[in-house]
Amino acid sequence: MATIRLTNVQKSYGDHPPVVRRVNLEVAQHEFCVFLGPSGCGKSTLLRMIAGLEDLTEGELHIGGRLMNDVPAAGRGVAMVFQSYALFPHMTVFDNMAFGLKLAKQPKGVIESKVREAARILQLDGFLDRYPKALSGGQRQRVAIGRAIVREPGVFLFDEPLSNLDAALRGQTRVEIARLHQRFANASVVYVTHDQVEAMTLADRIVLLHAGADAERFGSIAQTGAPLELYHHPKSRFVAGFIGSPRMNFMDAMIDAIEPGKVSVTLAKGGERLTAYVDGQRLQRGQSVTLGVRPEHLRLDGDEQSIQCATVLSERLGEHSYIHADHAAGSLVAKAPGDTSIESGERIRIHVPPHACHLFDAEGIALRRSTFDPERVAA
Repeated sequence: MATIRLTNVQKSYGDHPPVVRRVNLEVAQHEFCVFLGPSGCGKSTLLRMIAGLEDLTEGELHIGGRLMNDVPAAGRGVAMVFQSYALFPHMTVFDNMAFGLKLAKQPKGVIESKVREAARILQLDGFLDRYPKALSGGQRQRVAIGRAIVREPGVFLFDEPLSNLDAALRGQTRVEIARLHQRFANASVVYVTHDQVEAMTLADRIVLLHAGADAERFGSIAQTGAPLELYHHPKSRFVAGFIGSPRMNFMDAMIDAIEPGKVSVTLAKGGERLTAYVDGQRLQRGQSVTLGVRPEHLRLDGDEQSIQCATVLSERLGEHSYIHADHAAGSLVAKAPGDTSIESGERIRIHVPPHACHLFDAEGIALRRSTFDPERVAA
């Protein structure tokens, strides 16, 4: 078993406030778990604690049911891939990949077999005699991954492994990492990134972390769940704004009326009246809230559930366009078909579907949505 369990884990440096607060988390066997969050949220620190490169200030860490607080990194059965590759420049690809096995005094035949199999999987067969300086960035990262694979660990740890690669190589290597995960049926993966595209495409489960005052107040974990769960059902304004690119549009509003499964609001600036299908049991008339809606759910047609805006910029990206518009409540972004012919300065009305609206209270906590059907919103 390669399950990972963190119980009430905290990490502090000296007398400074904790950088990781009150983390309770379990990563299942063969789960691909991604730690995602802004800079300074402690995602790499949390990963290094699992690896044994940082001590826990408080709490317990179990791997495979065994308490690991005092177990050195070499005894934890984990393999880590770093952002910086960390290859030995004076060693060939073969020797870099074999290094850990040689330290473990594995037989030469075993080392040869494991390295060549990992090289085949990673398409490095023809590069085993080369030195790192003769490799591209993507090839170096694959060597670093290969060095982890040959150890056949119970847990793979990745610390922003693609951040040094260009866009094309990131996409290619992302696919390779996903394929590797499928090959190792018993190994768990914990992957740290600040790139939500990596998180959304790779993760079985995302652990989104708070930073700063939010971490102090709520603990380090903002929300955990499948990628689309965080996307469609964020628990807070922070989660809603962090997941999704472009980010969710937010507008300040005031509660007008509350009915079963439905809330009517008036925008604080602009004065339009909009409806959101949310559970309003925690709300009162006159209460200030934030209305949120994602760019792809806005539509460029006007009806009673619409707001008037002035176009600032049309980003034509081929398959689709992003329309940036100004409203009294602030700047909005709407996703439109690629051939949309809207020019800067044009006055438009933007439809805000009530099924797609989110509401957040003054504390930034999301109100439960009564119904949500992505197909209905897109219709």
